[in-house]
Amino acid sequence: MSDTIVAAATPPGRGGIAIVRVSGAAAREIGESLLGQLPQPRIATTAQFRDRDGSAIDHGLALYFPAPQSYTGEHVLELHGHGSPVLVEAVIRRLLELGARRAQPGEFTQRAYLNAKLDLAQAEAVADLIDAASDAAARAALRSLEGEFSSRVLALNQTLGELRAQVEAAIDFADDEIDVLSDRALTARLEGATTQLTALRAASRQGRLLTEGMTVVIAGRPNAGKSSLLNRLAGHEAAIVTATPGTTRDLLRERVVLDGMPLHVLDTAGLRSAGDAIEAEGIRRARAAMTRADRILFLIDAVADPTAAGYLEERALLPPGIPVTVVFNKIDLVARDFEPGVVPPAAAFIRLSALTGEGFGALAAHLKACVGFEPDGAGALSARARHLDALAQVDAYLAAAARQLAARNAPELVAEELKRAQQALGDIVGLESSDELLGRIFARFCIGK
Repeated sequence: MSDTIVAAATPPGRGGIAIVRVSGAAAREIGESLLGQLPQPRIATTAQFRDRDGSAIDHGLALYFPAPQSYTGEHVLELHGHGSPVLVEAVIRRLLELGARRAQPGEFTQRAYLNAKLDLAQAEAVADLIDAASDAAARAALRSLEGEFSSRVLALNQTLGELRAQVEAAIDFADDEIDVLSDRALTARLEGATTQLTALRAASRQGRLLTEGMTVVIAGRPNAGKSSLLNRLAGHEAAIVTATPGTTRDLLRERVVLDGMPLHVLDTAGLRSAGDAIEAEGIRRARAAMTRADRILFLIDAVADPTAAGYLEERALLPPGIPVTVVFNKIDLVARDFEPGVVPPAAAFIRLSALTGEGFGALAAHLKACVGFEPDGAGALSARARHLDALAQVDAYLAAAARQLAARNAPELVAEELKRAQQALGDIVGLESSDELLGRIFARFCIGK
C-alpha cells in the first residue's frame, strides 16, 4: 500500500458537484502541488485546482485528512469541484501526473480494512448501504456498519473461547482426574452459546433478504400468463404480451421491491416441445435458471388446465430441491368459487389474475412467508450469503461439540469442534483473511469507495 490512489467518489455523469478522492503516502505532496498549499486538516477550504502550467482546471473545496484520522487510515485529500465529467477527468489526469494511480473497485474501503479502521463485515456493510433498495435495508446496513453485527459475532467468539479454555483444562490436567466434560455448567454454557447463535442467524437471514433479496423464476406452459405476471410484479410493461405461443424466447429479468424485500424475477420461455432452434435455446435457459432460483412460480391457465395437468407432466423435470408454488392464473375468467380440480402434490398453490391484480396480495404474502421475511426489518443485520454459510458451519460445529460432550468423549474432540466454530466466526469479520477472499469481496464495490 505504498502507492497513492485516486478516483472519483461520486457517480459518473453530470451533476452540481463531483468529488475526487486521493489516498496514500504521497497525498500531502500531491495536494501541495495541485493546490499551491494544503488546507488545514479537516477544514473545508476554497481552492483552485491547478494544471502543470499553473492555469486553473477548476475551483471548489479541498479537505485534507492526515493519517491515521481518515477513512482509509492514510493521508486523504478530497477535492469537491463542479460535476462536469470533463473537469473531473482533467483533475484526475493531473493527479496521475503528480504520482497517483487510478484506484481499483473498493480499494479505498479495502485500505480502511487493512489499516484496521473497519473489520471485514463492516467493510461489506459499506457496499450494502450504498446499494440499499429500501429504508429497512439501509437501517440494517447502517447497524452492521456501526459494528452491531461484528460485536455480536465477536461476543459469540469470546463465549466459545472461554468454553474451549475450560475444555482444554481437562487436557492439561488430565492426571488430576478433573472430569470437566461432566460439568453441568459447561453443558449449560454450550447451550447458551447455541441460543446466541440462533438469534444471530435469524437477524442475519433477515438482513440477507433485505440486501440480496429472493430470486423467483416464473415458469409454465406457453400462454399461461407468465409475462403478464412479470409485468404485474414489475409495475410496468417489462415483457411483450401476445396471444401467440412462444413470444418470450429469452430470459427477462426485473428487480422489484416487495414491501422492502428485493425480488429478482425471471420470466422464461414456455415449456413445450420447441418449434425451432431459438425457442429450444430459450427453453434450455429457462431450465438452467430454475436450478438457481430460490422458488419457482409454475403458472397454470385456470381456464384451460384447471387440474394442473401441465405441472404434473413437468414435475419430474423440475430441479430437485427448489420449492415450487403453483399459480392458477386467469381466475377472473372462471367462477368465483373456483377450486383446483387436483391439488398439486408437494407444492403450495395460489389463485390470481395477472390481468386484474386479484390475488396478487396473497402471492406477495406467500413469497414473504416462504422466507420468513419481516417487512419492518426490525433487528435485521446486513449480511451476505457467505456470512450465513459461516454461521451454518458454526451451528454444525456446536452440534458436534454437544454430541461429543453428551457422550463424554475425549476432551480433544470437543475442543476441536469449538476451535473450528471460532475459525468460522473469524472468517466473517476477517480475523484471518486470504488475499483471494479480499479480492472477491472488494471487486463488487464501486470505484471510488
